[in-house]
Amino acid sequence: MITTVLAFILTLGVLVVIHEYGHYRVAVACGVKVLRFSVGFGRVLWRRQASPDSTEFVVAALPLGGYVRMLDEREGPVKPEDLHRAFNRKPLAQRALIVAAGPTANLLLAVLLYASANWIGIDEPKALLGAPVAGSLAERAGVRAGDWARASSIDGDEWRELRSMTDLRWAITQAVLRGERLHLRLSDAAGRGERSIEIALDSLGSKEIDAQLMRRIGLGQPYSEPVMGEVKPGGPADKAGLRAGDRVLSVDGQAIADRSRLLELIRASAASGEPRSMSWRVERGGQTLDLTVQPVVAFDAEKRVGRIEAFIGKPPQMVLVRYGPIEGLTQAVTRTWEMSALTLKMLGKMIIGEASLRNLSGPLTIADYAGQSVRLGLAYYLGFLAVVSVSLGVLNLLPLPMLDGGHLMYYLFEAVTGRPVSEQWLERLQRGGVAIMLLMMSLALYNDVARLLGLH
Repeated sequence: MITTVLAFILTLGVLVVIHEYGHYRVAVACGVKVLRFSVGFGRVLWRRQASPDSTEFVVAALPLGGYVRMLDEREGPVKPEDLHRAFNRKPLAQRALIVAAGPTANLLLAVLLYASANWIGIDEPKALLGAPVAGSLAERAGVRAGDWARASSIDGDEWRELRSMTDLRWAITQAVLRGERLHLRLSDAAGRGERSIEIALDSLGSKEIDAQLMRRIGLGQPYSEPVMGEVKPGGPADKAGLRAGDRVLSVDGQAIADRSRLLELIRASAASGEPRSMSWRVERGGQTLDLTVQPVVAFDAEKRVGRIEAFIGKPPQMVLVRYGPIEGLTQAVTRTWEMSALTLKMLGKMIIGEASLRNLSGPLTIADYAGQSVRLGLAYYLGFLAVVSVSLGVLNLLPLPMLDGGHLMYYLFEAVTGRPVSEQWLERLQRGGVAIMLLMMSLALYNDVARLLGLH
């Protein structure tokens, strides 16, 4: 819990400081007097000001944002000798640059974070595919357990190397959101017998990428050998005589190629309401044994599934994904661009009803993911920080009155008409912006709580 809280505070602190520093740095470069640079809101916890005429740097109690307050005639009287340093007196181009600098700083930070994670390297599951779910798109396309996904293409022309399962899941996400087919180049685990397949992701018509959709696709689970791990004493597996290290050969006469297929059959054993007994054939110490396993019923999202109370499968084969200096930076720029486009596309789909509003996340989800990524290691945390930085940068560019994008829209209006937005309209737009932001924040918080309670 402490790790999660500290990781959350660090995440917000870094992102807010970088965002506001972007505004601050460009404002100073344009000759604008910056009165206060605040990280957080509310009661001041720490303050520093070199001289009465310099910028006041502040850390406040509520770390959910920050702001840069500039000298501006619209917010108070300005001394005649300081008029040339007032924000509102600056040319339109300079005001637009100052406003755009915050989101731009977040996007540049994302590039640096992605590049750092690429240079450090991350241990990820190799793109060895588990058995596809029965009846799934992957099964119909001809995917087999143990296939190695070597490259992918969404349009069928430009192929990208898949270094890990993470790359594969990213390719799946992009193809689903674009409503296009996914092309894969597969081989066996040793790289022999390469072939190409086409998965009809354009036929899904789904509004959100969740566990149910991934089951319909049938990809995403790394290959794991069907070997028994720790067996819970007194559980169904223990009562049936299963032991750690047993290799499962078949269940009810069906050959078991990997862990995924075995778990699928166990879960399905309770589909009728009452779990049915299963005939297992296992290999132990060079001998073949026939055992009868009686699963128990458990509930997964209000659905009855079978359980045998044992760990199944060996850890997936891992690979170190690391890039060189140039390639790592190039990959970082590409990922930042793709992540920005994905964020905008998801927001657009949510607005027009093609994606579920459940995809909107708030501070509780961010805190949870921050804690998890910290526990996984530095490179994972840097990658997570990059994702949130991209989201913050893109969201702030949306044309909402309370955000930087809203102010840029005002300046666009001024550039086209030759006059600024009237005070009356500014007040109306601000009120509307506040209402929209409160609605979005309430929905995000509701989604967070619903996820914690298992309702989503």
